[in-house]
Amino acid sequence: MKKYFQRLGSSLMLPVAVLPAAAVLMGIGYWIDPAGWGGGSPVAAFLIKAGSSIIDNIPILFAVGVALGMSREKDGSAALSGLVAFLVVKTLLSPDSVAMLQQIDVAKVDPAFAKIGNAFVGIISGIVASTMYNRFSHVKLPDALAFFSGKRLVPIMTAVSMLVVSVALFFIWPPIYTLLVNFGEGIAKLGAAGAGLYGFFNRLLIPTGLHHALNSVFWFDVANINDIGNFWSGKGVKGVTGMYQAGFFPIMMFGLPAAGLAMYHTAKTKRKKEVASLMMAAGFAAFFTGVTEPLEFSFMFLAPALYVVHAILTGLSLAIAAMFHWTAGFGFSAGLVDFLLSSRLPLANQPYMLLLQGLVFAVIYYFLFRFIIVKFNLATPGREEDFDEEVPTAGAVGTAAGGNKFAVMAEQIYAGLGGDANVVSVDNCATRLRLEVKDMNVVDQKKIKTTGVPGINVVGPKNIQVIVGPNVQFVADEIHKMRKGK
Repeated sequence: MKKYFQRLGSSLMLPVAVLPAAAVLMGIGYWIDPAGWGGGSPVAAFLIKAGSSIIDNIPILFAVGVALGMSREKDGSAALSGLVAFLVVKTLLSPDSVAMLQQIDVAKVDPAFAKIGNAFVGIISGIVASTMYNRFSHVKLPDALAFFSGKRLVPIMTAVSMLVVSVALFFIWPPIYTLLVNFGEGIAKLGAAGAGLYGFFNRLLIPTGLHHALNSVFWFDVANINDIGNFWSGKGVKGVTGMYQAGFFPIMMFGLPAAGLAMYHTAKTKRKKEVASLMMAAGFAAFFTGVTEPLEFSFMFLAPALYVVHAILTGLSLAIAAMFHWTAGFGFSAGLVDFLLSSRLPLANQPYMLLLQGLVFAVIYYFLFRFIIVKFNLATPGREEDFDEEVPTAGAVGTAAGGNKFAVMAEQIYAGLGGDANVVSVDNCATRLRLEVKDMNVVDQKKIKTTGVPGINVVGPKNIQVIVGPNVQFVADEIHKMRKGK
């Protein structure tokens, strides 16, 4: 079950990666016309509407992305089926359709059905579509129906399945929606404290991949909060809308890079050069793009106590930003790019204060991390047991890579995993390789670590993750080529 949710989290990263495009378009549009929101400039209006076309259709992106990511071959017919699934349920359970089914006036329809086209239902649609693809994409029908065999059968079976799902949602969606709204309102009523609790659990759930479910309640239009959508569209209260995003900027842009500096300074002398290259790359990614997994996974499993401290500090940051009504937003993550793009948005409120807060948190992270690492002798990067072997060069790894650094890295990692004889499946998310192996005892973690990866996470007797960083897709592609014999 845990592996399934991790695959789901990985699949969600594809549609989430589209959001920066909306952020760029809307951000530039609001920079051009910060007061009129496009009313005073046709160019600004064009850009803002173009960006909102992405933000407003997040559920469809989720349906297509999850269907593609969860399908075995990641085939286009699975993505098409995800769209079919979402259109079926959204049409069948729209307020007008429900009013006809219940033979009542549309004004009396449960308000839950007005929100049926949400990210949660988009994810369900993608899951159903991928399941139908994995089950029916290779089915052969009798000759008379052969045209509908295989991949053509998938969207048909998806549509039929969504009829059943729609009937189920007809009864269970209203109470689920009410529960989500009550939960969101309960946290929202807590104000700054609620934002802090959300930030704490957001970080704490990252190792399991379940933080995506929590995010959907606060960031998207599942429980009437829609913090990201409302912030970028200018629909909300200045200084309040964006409170579930703003506090992440001080952490991702300043806090975590400072933690990386502390880990560098506490590393063994002979390992400092190696740790410096890792922390500089990971720290820059966190500051510039808001991608923090390379940094977080570098100590998450080596020193879990530090990660709990990190989660607490994240919650504290969100609470402080919400308390003082400092707001900024992001389309992808809380890095410099999104900060600059969102700083001129209509609902951005004193965003520069988040930079000052970030400087304070950088000091806190650095000295607190350094104290805890030294005091409790934690095995953060550069403080683990020394490797027996040296870091290999491209030539030592093999000449088949042809000078491609990702091919060299992939070859070394794959060899450390046990190669074809031991590797069952290979997948990846935004920063990690997710692998299934036959025998974990065959895996040579030291050999894998010599490639310079930030960390390794064994999540079960047959499942292992290799944290690579933002370039993980290129490493995964090279491994897939090796597995296919290319």
